[in-house]
Amino acid sequence: MDDIAFPQDGTSETPQDGGAYRVLARKYRPKTFEDLVGQEPMVQTLENAFETGRIAQAWMLTGVRGVGKTTTARILARGLNYEVPGQTDKPTVKLEHEGVHCRAIMEGRHVDVIEMDAASHTGIGDIREIIDASRYRPASARYKVYIIDEVHMLSNAAFNGLLKTLEEPPEHVKFIFATTEIRKVPITVLSRCQRFDLRRIDQAKLTGLLRRISDAESIQISDEALLMIARAGEGSARDSLSLLDQAMAHGAGAIEADDLRQMLGLADRARVIDLFEHIMHGRVAEALDELSGQYEVGADPAVVLTDLADFTHLVTRMKIAPRAADEGSVTEVERVRGQAFAETLSIRLLSRAWQILLKGLQEVQAAPKPLSAADMVLVRLAYAADLPDPGEALLKLQQGGPVQGAGAQSAPPGGPPPQGGPSAQTDAGPKLKAIAGGASRVQPAAQGVPEHEPLRAVAQAEPEPPALILRSLQDCAALASEKRDIPMKVAIERQMRLVKIEQGRIEIQPTPDAPADIAGEFGRKLTDWTGTRWMVSISQTPGRPTIHEEREANQAQLLSDAKSHPTVAALLAHFPGAKVIDVQVKTSEDEDPALADPLLSEALGEDDSDDV
Repeated sequence: MDDIAFPQDGTSETPQDGGAYRVLARKYRPKTFEDLVGQEPMVQTLENAFETGRIAQAWMLTGVRGVGKTTTARILARGLNYEVPGQTDKPTVKLEHEGVHCRAIMEGRHVDVIEMDAASHTGIGDIREIIDASRYRPASARYKVYIIDEVHMLSNAAFNGLLKTLEEPPEHVKFIFATTEIRKVPITVLSRCQRFDLRRIDQAKLTGLLRRISDAESIQISDEALLMIARAGEGSARDSLSLLDQAMAHGAGAIEADDLRQMLGLADRARVIDLFEHIMHGRVAEALDELSGQYEVGADPAVVLTDLADFTHLVTRMKIAPRAADEGSVTEVERVRGQAFAETLSIRLLSRAWQILLKGLQEVQAAPKPLSAADMVLVRLAYAADLPDPGEALLKLQQGGPVQGAGAQSAPPGGPPPQGGPSAQTDAGPKLKAIAGGASRVQPAAQGVPEHEPLRAVAQAEPEPPALILRSLQDCAALASEKRDIPMKVAIERQMRLVKIEQGRIEIQPTPDAPADIAGEFGRKLTDWTGTRWMVSISQTPGRPTIHEEREANQAQLLSDAKSHPTVAALLAHFPGAKVIDVQVKTSEDEDPALADPLLSEALGEDDSDDV
């Protein structure tokens, strides 16, 4: 069933079947709209609709597991057929007394309220039975109500067969659908229904529900244990009550947080925060010992990483929106220590930690040895927390100051910066080496490098050659020719109009025939060839002519100048139909004395060629 909540009066049902035990999810199932937990907007809408007589012909209830879909459908069917002799004889949401049809409807045995599980009745034949039976009036109730659970499991033929009846049902027929996969329901069906999205139950309300039920069952349970169950339930009342049922059996009348933690395979929240602190300080050995200790007492490595991700998310929210610390689901230790982390850790570091944990969680879940995989995730996370951002490292190098990790804006909470961890492991720990232009790579630290200035010392010990300077597209084309990349050389010369160039950055305007990815490909080639990061961007500003266009324009100017030369003009006049097809510029060392001879015209006059 997709529903559970606690009656407000605190009463419980009498066990049936000769005193057989009933699980809490069934024992404390709601019977009225007031009993539903966390669905107040839907109740308000239905109340207004019933009071004004605007009762829909079909409803679609959707939501995650355990939020009350099937129970809401039964309560809605009860409200549609509510009848108390001498008091009420109309649809209503105020179900203060048990009516004529109420008990049979809530127990699922009323002849006029038909429940069907679409997961086991998926075909057109099942829908045809509903269509045929809907023509007949109800036997005793006001409306004939069809409740179809998991409606998304119906076949396409079944959905199509239901459309006509769903659009124009008889006045005595109502449909109530429930599903956890609303996207699988055809839009033609959704458009014929009023849709209600049942919400996940808030942790505070869920904790209150669990407290009332445990008091009614005379079970002693701590507030921390209740909060742990509510978190594990993830907004589902049924899941939470199932866990409470299990905890009652495990604790034998008294439930403490430690017992529940062992039952669920959870880690202590305080120990999770300690682990988070070790990682943010770069204390890898302490972090691995803490994870091993939690594993030995029954914590699942995947759950530990999930808790780490949750705490990372909480710290990020506290940094951006401090009001997040006042939420009821946040414990005192999370509030105090989380605020301390929020004041000292940067958003960049928290975002990086979140991404590594999400990726690492998938690796742990798929790994044959989850603990080993979790160890490697923590190592990766600790070293990533210690490494500076490449741009920040380069800026520190240029300023001549020591380079620190990018994560902390000041000393991490809990004491001064650690002397151990990745930042102090100069013998084996990797050190970031900044390269001109923004690129970076990891190289082993040099022996004897001072701990507090690793980047500066390594840069002095191993000086980098000066970066290649490119001042024009001609330089780029020459470099492409040197690298024997003829296609890129042709693209540079014929498909790029230069707008702006500076070291590490070029703005171009591609020609209409240029490929769409020419800027990205050009930037990657320059970065590979020079060892310096180059950014090539597309500009809307008109650029200079391409190298090829400039070459053509220069050649045309040379031809024009040649034609206007007196000697050449005389030749063209002497030979009708002759034309100048090329001009070659030679240096003074390469000049042919014959070409400078004043008698050139006479010598050429003896040539039968038509072209010069």
